[in-house]
Amino acid sequence: MPQGNTIDVRAFIDERPISRYQWLLVALCFLIVMADGMDVAIMGFVAPPILQEWGISKAAFGLVMSAAPVGLVIGALVAGPSSDRWGRKGVLLASVLLFGVFTILTAHASSPTEMAVLRLLTGIGLGAAMPNSTTLLSEYAPARKRALLITVMFTGFNLGSALIGFVAAWLIPVQGWRSVLVFGGVLPLVILPLLAWLLPESARLLAAQGKPAARIASVLGRVAGQRFTGEERFVSSEPPLPTRKPIGILFANGFALLTASLWITYFMGLLVIYLLTGWLPTLMKEAGLSIATAANVTALFQLGGTIGAVLVGWAMDKVKRPVWVIAAAYLAGGLCAAVLGGAGALSPALAVIVFSTGFCMSGAQTGLNAFAPACYPTIARATGVSWMLGMGRFGSIFGSAIGGALIGMGLGFGQVLAMLAIPAALAAFAILLSQRAAAASGEPLHAPQVRIT
Repeated sequence: MPQGNTIDVRAFIDERPISRYQWLLVALCFLIVMADGMDVAIMGFVAPPILQEWGISKAAFGLVMSAAPVGLVIGALVAGPSSDRWGRKGVLLASVLLFGVFTILTAHASSPTEMAVLRLLTGIGLGAAMPNSTTLLSEYAPARKRALLITVMFTGFNLGSALIGFVAAWLIPVQGWRSVLVFGGVLPLVILPLLAWLLPESARLLAAQGKPAARIASVLGRVAGQRFTGEERFVSSEPPLPTRKPIGILFANGFALLTASLWITYFMGLLVIYLLTGWLPTLMKEAGLSIATAANVTALFQLGGTIGAVLVGWAMDKVKRPVWVIAAAYLAGGLCAAVLGGAGALSPALAVIVFSTGFCMSGAQTGLNAFAPACYPTIARATGVSWMLGMGRFGSIFGSAIGGALIGMGLGFGQVLAMLAIPAALAAFAILLSQRAAAASGEPLHAPQVRIT
């Protein structure tokens, strides 16, 4: 809100129409997340020919497969505080460079141990990219469209994961598995100069850090398409904070409950999603379906998740309390999983129910990604989002592991699917619990509309 020549950056962005540059920022972040999705999924497609060429067991290759998820956790935990201290753009560019270079180097690995180390380093870059893309876009998206724009950005992840599958099917028979890794590493490096040229630093972070007004005016004017006189003073309105240290803010009074609820929600959501995507084909095959049918039906989970993400984001922008939309989607996803377990793998409605489960669960999870940035003040936003993603990654690791354990215990399709209603319900409860603490952040997802003159 202007007072004389004082401009509140958040209010300025919220009031104005979305500029062409802001749409360009959505596209750039979409490309980053798409490249992220490609590199996260890439090992699943190249693993079979690697196992055949190197003559190693699946168990021995497990070290390689688990290295990237560990790197994702490390990258997320390190990137957040770094971004809040040194800026979104620099950390984001470094993350893209890191996972691009190490993916190419992975193509030249000669042993499982060497490949595992390279995948760990790749994972660090991957873990830093997504939360910083989310944070940067959230700080330039007007509150009235923020959830929708962020969820649209996240559809790039599913697109990238699918795209690398088609690339692998094309390249492996002709050039071998190493060519797929080279492709996956070259793409982010190709877009890196474009990102360095066009990505803006966060004007809100610059204002919160008290950077020179001329620098803020240059960045904000470029994004908004407006010239400033040079006499303005830029501020980022924040609530009184108990500390200026980003990690300390996450656990300070008013934020500790919020942080815990977001972590629990993200953990439970990823547990369900990774257990389903990792083990659903196996469960369906053991229930009597062909491998081809199991693969096609599982793909519907991802398709439903892509559509669900956009619609959940749209709904979040339309209601006063977005947490209710997220909670409802988690509950509906758990109900769909329970119905799927009761109906069985041979049900005529199998494809519809799997699609609906993906629609709700992935929609809720992406909606949470859109909700989280607004829960923290600017100086701790990247840390809050990154640490939520980092801690939530343990849910993906646990979900993948527990799926195999449950199947090993002899539990069948119906029993495993029905059990997923429990973590889905816990995710819904935890996100509703966050509503009690969200007001302490001073930044609701829907900021009040203020006219800037």
